[in-house]
Amino acid sequence: MEHLVNAADGMKRAAAILRSGGLVAVPTETVYGLAADATNADAVAGIYAAKGRPSFNPLIIHVDSVAMAQRYGRFDGRAHRLAEHFWPGPLTLVVPLTENHGLAPAVTAGLNSVAIRQPSGPMAALATAMDHPLAAPSANSSGRVSPTMAQHVAADLGTKVDLILDNGPCPVGLESTIISLVADTAILLREGGLDRSFAAGIVGPLINPKPDAHVAAPGMLSAHYAPRIPLLKDFAKPMPEGMVFLGFGETMREPGLNLSPSGDVKEAAHNLFAMLQELDRSGARSIGVAAIPHHGLGAAINDRLQRAAHGSKE
Repeated sequence: MEHLVNAADGMKRAAAILRSGGLVAVPTETVYGLAADATNADAVAGIYAAKGRPSFNPLIIHVDSVAMAQRYGRFDGRAHRLAEHFWPGPLTLVVPLTENHGLAPAVTAGLNSVAIRQPSGPMAALATAMDHPLAAPSANSSGRVSPTMAQHVAADLGTKVDLILDNGPCPVGLESTIISLVADTAILLREGGLDRSFAAGIVGPLINPKPDAHVAAPGMLSAHYAPRIPLLKDFAKPMPEGMVFLGFGETMREPGLNLSPSGDVKEAAHNLFAMLQELDRSGARSIGVAAIPHHGLGAAINDRLQRAAHGSKE
């Protein structure tokens, strides 16, 4: 039976696999997620095994509505306002767990909070079919470049996934922004596909986590999103032999790819992971990256590049 199928044609099969405790790679507006039944401990353990993911790194659960979200997390006024404005979309909210939530313990990695997102498209439709959430980190080996196309998943995880739903390139191309609402002050745990200024306009200023903060949500590890070859951020030196370049705007060198010839950070965010995947598999020895401005989604791009540089080979 075919392993990679068109998303529209594969939904019934995907739901059956999820109900039986299997793993399905599912497209979202951000990246492709590796989905499992969030209430099935064995299925969730399968996510960690397939990715080689540290067990202390919690997972995001994906829901089809605020009503479903409230079965698992306690929403205050801030959470309701953010969900009303930005769901479905690239925003994850970390909120206190409800009692008797029924989630597999590994989903929250032992924390008394849970990360919740309402995506659009097939992931939400599958949550509706299951009538409970799907746990779904990015569908890639732990610490590596996130997949924005079904082919990226197939090349990385292969048959570790029972089924891959292909819905073409992800429109946002960066993981969700993560905001913790566990404390009185909202904390930005991860820059992502929603500009932090939009969220701040709803709930007020967002503070950054302390440098020694425990891992409260995905994407907080210092080494993450990394290619297999060394990546050098803000690279402005002469290019050594074997290097390829990831450019931005007018800053471009050959050989390489340009995230956005027009200097548009939204276009660059959409292209980031797909171009890193291509350069990582090009046979090059290293990747040099142009400086990216920090405004808007540029902050999230620089966050990913910093973690990728830290996690790539020395």
